[in-house]
Amino acid sequence: MSQDRVEHAAEAIHGAAIRLLRSLRQVDNASGIPGAQLSALSVLVYAGPKTLGALAEAEQVKPPTMSQTVAQLEAQGLVTRRPLDRRSMLIAVTEKGRKLMEAGSRRRLALLTDALEGLPASKLAVLEEAALIMSAAATRKP
Repeated sequence: MSQDRVEHAAEAIHGAAIRLLRSLRQVDNASGIPGAQLSALSVLVYAGPKTLGALAEAEQVKPPTMSQTVAQLEAQGLVTRRPLDRRSMLIAVTEKGRKLMEAGSRRRLALLTDALEGLPASKLAVLEEAALIMSAAATRKP
C-alpha cells in the first residue's frame, strides 16, 4: 500500500475522530464537571484505582496538575485517596463518581445511537469493523 494512501486514511480518521469527540463533549456538559476532571474520573472508573503518578501519566499531565484535579474530584465526593505507602496514595472512584460517569456514558451512547439510527446494516457493519481496526491501531506502540 502506498504511503500516500496510508496518510490519507490517517487524515480522514483524525478529522472524523475530532469532530465526533467535539460533538460528544457537548453532552458532557450535563455532568457539571470540567472535561479534565471527567477524563481523570473515566480512567479510574474503567482502569481501576491508580496512584497519582500513574493517573498523571495516563492523562499525560504533570503530577502537580493531576494533584489539583484529584483534589477537586475529592472535594465533590467523586474519588477517595488512601495511603498506599509512606510516599504514595491510591486514588479510587466512589459510588457517586461511578454513577456520574455511567450517566455520562449513557448520554454519549444515546447521542451516537441517534446519529447511527437509520443507517443500513451494511454501513453499521463497516463502522463496527472500523472501530475494531481503530482500537487495534490505538493500542499499537510507536
